[in-house]
Amino acid sequence: MAGILAHARGFAAITNPTVNSYKRLVPGYEAPCYVAWSAKNRSPLVRIPASRGLSTRIELRNPDPACNPYLALAVMLKAGLDGIKNNLPLSEPVNRNIYIMNEAEREKVGIRSLPASLKEALDELLADEVIRSALGEHTVTHFVEAKLIEWDMFRTTVHDWERDQYLTTY
Repeated sequence: MAGILAHARGFAAITNPTVNSYKRLVPGYEAPCYVAWSAKNRSPLVRIPASRGLSTRIELRNPDPACNPYLALAVMLKAGLDGIKNNLPLSEPVNRNIYIMNEAEREKVGIRSLPASLKEALDELLADEVIRSALGEHTVTHFVEAKLIEWDMFRTTVHDWERDQYLTTY
């Protein structure tokens, strides 16, 4: 699990591959936006529900239905194996509601945020050698190229909200 937490920012572009994916990953919407784990609450990225014997599971809560399940599984497995191979330390569980913690409290216990946009997630993917190696450079290059085109199209589009908000004001 330590590898999953260590590489979560790097694989977010794979598990959350659209501009719209990041509209769900915001504080207060029951979706994870902080890299942490817990057995007792739903605000962290990874949750291990209360012990259920042989049916105990680990939930990685950020993948959305738009992700390619094969790519998502590949990066999750590679991240987990990297944690085992390199004996990465597992942070302490966060049993408080992270959504109500302020930035200083989160920083004190080492809680990072997931990327807030597709562009930020693509930058994190490019910076994460372990996750890139799970996909291969050919796949990463073409995936990032396509997603940067998508990001640029989104970024340069004037949306209805902008027209409604600003047209009569300015």
